[in-house]
Formats: sequence, structure tokens, C-alpha cells
Amino acid sequence: MVTLPATVYSQQIVKKKLNVYYPAVHLTNPAVQHSINSKILQRTNELIRQQGYEENPDTEEMGYYELKTNERNVLSLTLVNFAYSGGAHGLTVVVPLTFNVLTGKTYQLKDLFKKDSNYVSVLSKIVGAQIKERDIMVLGEYKGIKPDQDFYIADKSLVLFYQLYDLAPYAYGIPYFPISIYAIQDIIADESPLGQMFG
Repeated sequence: MVTLPATVYSQQIVKKKLNVYYPAVHLTNPAVQHSINSKILQRTNELIRQQGYEENPDTEEMGYYELKTNERNVLSLTLVNFAYSGGAHGLTVVVPLTFNVLTGKTYQLKDLFKKDSNYVSVLSKIVGAQIKERDIMVLGEYKGIKPDQDFYIADKSLVLFYQLYDLAPYAYGIPYFPISIYAIQDIIADESPLGQMFG
């Protein structure tokens, strides 16, 4: 089966104090193309609202996206939105999206692993070890990852991350935790986007 990357191009939403770039895909299957593009646009608009653009006339927002994986029928990307409404500093929110470009399916973290793999416990231990190794100051006590933890796929790695203030103080930025697919190979579901990265 031929697995070509999706064609991705930039779209832009420009309004007063708002400048947001987001991706759109061009695929041979128009139904899947429409499904993926609708989901991306929906999340982009939700993010703009979430950051307070419509509520506060002083809010300035800018947004862009980063492609993380575009191969083997897997498209994994992040939407990044920065909003400033006054105060000491603005707030950045990162929204990840991972798609199958043949079906349009959007994946949650649980979809990447075998059914009874106890992936939350396995990944929590790995992230906990990285927090120690990297000497990250945690707000409160680290209790492990959530079953629907934010993630993207890049360079044969699963990258888990936390939003600002969810794990660590603002000074640490958004903490990212890359985990090699080979370190968790035994719990990865073969047909999942992570499974596609082997070989």
C-alpha cells in the first residue's frame, strides 16, 4: 500500500487583534479531507474562544501550527495559540491533533495501546522518571498522567505534554516528555498510529 504524506497548506483568520494560522489538508478522498479540515477548523475556533478573544476586547491573539508527523498515513500536529490580555505575561495553549488520513479518524491516547495494557501506569512511571532526571519543579504532587493526556507523535516517539500551570510553574513553559516507541513497544497497538511508526 502506498502511503504518501498528506498535502498541508496554511489558512489564516485575521480580525482586529487576532492573527491565527491553521493547517488545511488536501487528500484524494474528499469526504475524509472535509472531515479532517472541519475538525481542525472547529478546534482552532474553540481555542480562539477559550483564550478569551470574544469576551475581552483587550485580548490580542496570535496562533500558528506545527506539523509533527506526516507519513505512513498518520498526520500529527499541534495548534499553538498565544493570548495577551494585560498582566505580567500572556498565556499559550497547545492543542494536539492526530489523524488517520485514510479514514479521518482522530486518536485519543488510549487508542494507541493494546486494550489491557495499563498504559496510564506505564507512561506515568516514565514521565515521573523524566521529571526527576530533569529536575522539574512540580506544583503539588505528581500523581501520574491522565488517561486522555495531551500527546503528539514525532520522530518515532510519543510526546506527552502538560499545559502551562498544569504540572509546573510558568517559568518551565510547557513541559514535554518524549518517549521512544521502542521503550513501550510491548503495549502499543499494532494498527494504531504509533504501531505504524515501526519499520
